[in-house]
Amino acid sequence: MILVNTPTIPGREFTALGLVTGNTVQSKNAFKDIGAGFKSMVGGELVSYTKMLTEAREKALQRMMSQAQQMGADAVVNVKFSSASIMDGAAEILASGTAVKFN
Repeated sequence: MILVNTPTIPGREFTALGLVTGNTVQSKNAFKDIGAGFKSMVGGELVSYTKMLTEAREKALQRMMSQAQQMGADAVVNVKFSSASIMDGAAEILASGTAVKFN
């Protein structure tokens, strides 16, 4: 499956099938949260959070692609990611785009 964050794919014509989305909500591990709290006092990357968000993006992307495949799509254009705080200690990652079928 081709994924692009642009509205077109050079050299390809397609028909839009519709919006596709995939999301996941991740919460913090209490023990990692304590370590991250100490790390934030001295500065630097919060590696456990980086890993958590990377995994969450991958899950959201896989779910979006699965939805596109169910629609018979060849690609997804205009792929975007967004995030939101759902509650204290939990965040949602959303992947969205337009499923398309090549002509």
